[in-house]
Amino acid sequence: MSTKPVIGVPADRRMVDPHPFHMAGEKYVQAVVDGSGGLPVIIPALGDPLDVDDIIANVDGLLLTGSPSNIEPYHYEGQPSDPGTLHDPHRDALTLPLARRAMQQGVPLLAVCRGFQELNVALGGTLHQKVHEVPGYNVHKENPDDPLEIQYGPSHALNLVEGGLLHRLAGTDRVMVNSLHSQGVARLAEGVTVEAVADDGLIEAFVVDSAPGFALAVQWHPEWQVLLNDFSTAIFNTFGDACRTFAERRQV
Repeated sequence: MSTKPVIGVPADRRMVDPHPFHMAGEKYVQAVVDGSGGLPVIIPALGDPLDVDDIIANVDGLLLTGSPSNIEPYHYEGQPSDPGTLHDPHRDALTLPLARRAMQQGVPLLAVCRGFQELNVALGGTLHQKVHEVPGYNVHKENPDDPLEIQYGPSHALNLVEGGLLHRLAGTDRVMVNSLHSQGVARLAEGVTVEAVADDGLIEAFVVDSAPGFALAVQWHPEWQVLLNDFSTAIFNTFGDACRTFAERRQV
C-alpha cells in the first residue's frame, strides 16, 4: 500500500474541438509529486454526478490550481464580466463547495492563483475582475507575448506578515514572487488572516483561521519549477507534510 498522500487536483473543463476535456496543468501535478511527495489525482469537473463528500473521503489534501478562466461574478455578487471573458462554470460548481467542505473536515488545502480567488469567494469574499484598472494598484498580469521563463519569472516583491506561516517558511519579511493575474481580492473573506501583501497593498496570501488543518492560499505560482526556489519548495513541502499527517490520523 502506498504511503504517499492522495492529493486531489480539481480539473478545468475546456473544449478541445469538438469535445469537452477535463484537464490540469502539468506544472501543478508535477509540483505535487516533486514538492509534496504526494500522489496527484485529477478530479473531473462533472458537477452533480460527483458527490463532494465522496471526494473528501478519498483524498488526503486538495490543490486548487491556477487557470486562464475567471470565476463567474454572480458567485460574489460582482458586475457582469466583459464580453469574451473566459469562464468555467463546471469548475466553479466543483471547487467552491469542495473548498468549503475541505475547510469543515480539516482536509489540508493549498490554493494557488485562481484557487486563491476561489477560496476567498467560497468563504464570502469578493474580487476585482481587472486589478490593473483599479486606481492605486499596479499591473499584476503577465505579457502573453513573453516566453514562459519571463512570464513566470520574479515580477514583484511581497511583504510577509511577521510571525505568519509564510514568514517562518521564508525566514525573511520580504520575497520576490512570480505573481501574474488579472483578478484580485476586493473584499477579503472574514475569518482569515493575511500572510502577504504586495507593495501596492494588494493582498496576495492568507490562511483560514477556522480550518482544523493546513489551509493556505497564495496569489502567485510556487508550483513553477518548484524545486528551483527554496521558498516554493518550503510551501509544497509543508503542504505535503500536512497531507501525510492527515492521512495517518485518518487511518488510526
